Amino acid sequence: MRGLPVNAPEGHGRPTGILGTGIQDGLLLKPIRYEWAYDLYNQAVANTWFPHEIQLGEDLADFKRMTPEERHAVTFLMSYFNPNELLVNKALAFGVYPYINAPEAHLYLAKQMWEEANHCMGFEYVLETFPIDRTEAYESHVTVPSMAAKEAFEVRYIRRMTEETLDITTTEGKQDFIRNLVAYNIILEGIWFYSGFMVALSFRQRNLLRNFASLIDWIVRDESLHLKFGINLILTVLDENPDVGTEAFAAEIRQMILDGVAMEEAYNRDLLPRGILGLNASYINQYVQYLADRRLEELGFEPEYRVGNPAKWMAAANDTLELVNFFESINTSYEVDARAQTASGVEPAGR
Repeated sequence: MRGLPVNAPEGHGRPTGILGTGIQDGLLLKPIRYEWAYDLYNQAVANTWFPHEIQLGEDLADFKRMTPEERHAVTFLMSYFNPNELLVNKALAFGVYPYINAPEAHLYLAKQMWEEANHCMGFEYVLETFPIDRTEAYESHVTVPSMAAKEAFEVRYIRRMTEETLDITTTEGKQDFIRNLVAYNIILEGIWFYSGFMVALSFRQRNLLRNFASLIDWIVRDESLHLKFGINLILTVLDENPDVGTEAFAAEIRQMILDGVAMEEAYNRDLLPRGILGLNASYINQYVQYLADRRLEELGFEPEYRVGNPAKWMAAANDTLELVNFFESINTSYEVDARAQTASGVEPAGR
């Protein structure tokens, strides 16, 4: 990572680290300090797409001939995905953007917030196209206990970031910042969303909902960049603030991820209470454990579950990148060259 320019203009130059709340700090984009953020921004722009480019109407015949359990699974996914895309936007707007000074990171976050809105509209498109009870779908994230528990978990961390008492200059404030990143980026986007993506894409494995799967493909491309940005951001904060990465804090972060797995396992039992052809809750939950181990490793932890990937056809979206330890400095080789095809198989979306 390159250092700061020696003669940066006072008050309008680059701050000493990626964290900060100064309004007039970080107003000059170049020279770029965090190349990984700028590269991810350029990749995100290249991945721009719009939901109605996909003709979901062609999937209507599939949806109508699916079993009640299969239609329940699709409806359940929409019930979770739709409001939680907007919840991620709140996590970004209130818990990340205000505490970062690097303009290249702000560029990426602005594009990510647009992408979350675009994903929301993509799921609205699904609700408008398929004969899904919108009221039931909207209410489920509150009325279904397993779904509500996941949302309450996220809201607890996001709410802390909105409190005026939060001081990002303190060790505790920086730890709260990382807690929020882990809650929304590692657990929600990196495990819970990917679990749902696997279920959604599993229908294509049986030659069903192929266009719907294409919509999910495009969302996965975005989410893989979101995950890379979040992990790079976590590691950068740890690198620049060695007071944060204590043994007790690392243990807390690891437990957060394990708690997230337990909540997702309960959710998946409600998602597929009786199973469908080729898929049941146990299968999905093994995939959740596999994902959790990948996320733990990406943060430098030892894996917890040590299970194989039951959905090997999803592996291209989840390959582990080069690792660094949670307690060690950020390894610049981990930073993503998002303009090239990466370990997760991300390429610009074709239309």
